[in-house]
Amino acid sequence: MPVTGDADLIVNRGRGPEIAGTRITVFDVMDYLKHDWQRDRIAALFRLSSRDVQAAIGYIETHREQVEAEYQAILERHHSYRCPPDVQAKVDRCRQAAERRLAKIHGL
Repeated sequence: MPVTGDADLIVNRGRGPEIAGTRITVFDVMDYLKHDWQRDRIAALFRLSSRDVQAAIGYIETHREQVEAEYQAILERHHSYRCPPDVQAKVDRCRQAAERRLAKIHGL
C-alpha cells in the first residue's frame, strides 16, 4: 500500500515504510542521515537510485515526528535485546578466541 505520492516510491508492507521494491526502510536511511551521509553516498551503499533515497528523505521530513518516535522505539528494542544464555556463551567463547588470535598476531 503506497504511503506517498512520489511515484509510489515509499510503501508499507507491514514492517514500516520502505523503498518500493526493496527491503530498505526509511529507518535504514535515517541511520546514515544521522551520521551526516549525503544522499548519493547512501544510494551507493544500498545500490539504489538517488531518487529512491530522496523519496525516503522526503518521507522522513514530511513525517518527522512519527518517524522519529518509531526510530527511537527500534533503537530501544535493539539495545534491550539479550541473547539466550546458550547463544551468549557461544558469542563470548568466539570473542575470547578472536582476542587471543589478535594478541598472538600482535605479539602481545
